[in-house]
Amino acid sequence: MGQPPKAMQEVLLAEPRGFCAGVDRAIEIVERALAKFGAPIYVRHEIVHNTYVVNDLKAKGAIFIEELDDVPPGATLVFSAHGVSQAVQREAQARGFTIFDATCPLVTKVHVEVAKLAKEGYEFIMIGHKGHPEVEGTMGQLDHGIHLVEDVADVARVQPAQTEKLAVVTQTTLSVDDAAEITAAVRARFPRIREPKQQDICYATQNRQDAVKLLSSQVDLVIVVGSPTSSNSNRLRELAARLGTTAYMVDAADELRPEWFTGIARVGLTAGASAPEVLVQAVIARIKALGAVSVRSMDGIEETVKFPLPKGLKTSAA
Repeated sequence: MGQPPKAMQEVLLAEPRGFCAGVDRAIEIVERALAKFGAPIYVRHEIVHNTYVVNDLKAKGAIFIEELDDVPPGATLVFSAHGVSQAVQREAQARGFTIFDATCPLVTKVHVEVAKLAKEGYEFIMIGHKGHPEVEGTMGQLDHGIHLVEDVADVARVQPAQTEKLAVVTQTTLSVDDAAEITAAVRARFPRIREPKQQDICYATQNRQDAVKLLSSQVDLVIVVGSPTSSNSNRLRELAARLGTTAYMVDAADELRPEWFTGIARVGLTAGASAPEVLVQAVIARIKALGAVSVRSMDGIEETVKFPLPKGLKTSAA
């Protein structure tokens, strides 16, 4: 007779997981703007790529728009955590909106680097995903001179106007391993290329990917909590799958399917940097209802990064 299927015993939680400092700050900016100025507050693009967060802020009075034409005169406008182009910034200022910039400071760091090196005559190769708002924002820091590459094959096709002054920048939420591979191809083709002092991929993306590498080898199945639009959440699921562990990404607990857990003894659980812990807890409750006996957190890096709020939204000292 065949062996009976394994009973589900344990949920293993990745550490760290979920919100990063940039996401915390972006959500707080919208909430404080609502408290200070009242609804509605207009937000250009989803403040962070998470359905639950966006719907929660909509219920509180945030209106999410893609085009500045949809913002009435005199309104308060927040730029999303992904950053915006210079053209969007100029247009918003020209229209006289009260603007709060929720761009993640680690994305702003890339924008500052691009502006500084462009003044020195540099062209850029940007590693990132075409159409992602962060990529559009970074490429929109200059009118021309930034060449996007999405994979190693793209590197061979890039035709910069010159190679004497060439620098590489990276979307902050990429797969660390993919970015390293593409960077190596860039370096091989353009040996004199200038690289950032610190890699552009953010600490939170790196930490969550490192945690999934540790997690994957210890479990039979990985569940990633994150929305389909979230770049860093998608990378977590891809990474677990690449390491040979079956992996699914869910936006909420009701997307979990009982058949995924048949014959699974241990489930690994993580969340992208824009996914709130309330969703993780709901997923844990659902997995327990499907038969898991215990929940355990892995050891992992404790993140202590905190980014300051923009002037005008800080609370005054009591």
